[in-house]
Amino acid sequence: MELPRPKDPIAALVAADDRYHRDAYAFLKEALEYTQRTLKRPVGEKTRHITGQELLEGIREYALKEYGPMALTVLSEWGIRRSEDFGEIVFNMVEHGILSKTENDSRKDFQDGYDFEKAFRSPFRPSSTRAL
Repeated sequence: MELPRPKDPIAALVAADDRYHRDAYAFLKEALEYTQRTLKRPVGEKTRHITGQELLEGIREYALKEYGPMALTVLSEWGIRRSEDFGEIVFNMVEHGILSKTENDSRKDFQDGYDFEKAFRSPFRPSSTRAL
């Protein structure tokens, strides 16, 4: 007798909103954990909450660490082209019970976070052309 498989919340989420690849959700969860570790906010404690701006910076650092100069390309393949997309992913996960939020958290926290070209390409340009 085969046991029922646990429901995959990410699959249900992607079925409901297919703007972003399922890997984008896995990446965001990993980036959140990376950010919590970087900010020394352990998972499972009330102090683990981070702001949208802190998460955006953690996402940027984690993407550069994981994908290097290909970060912008990878994110684009997943449907992520601006910081607001990260907010949409976060709130999709909140709405499906994968993440939680406080009453002060909003999609607006992710607006105008950073220019993707500068955030993900500039670190790999020669220092003499970074300001261009």
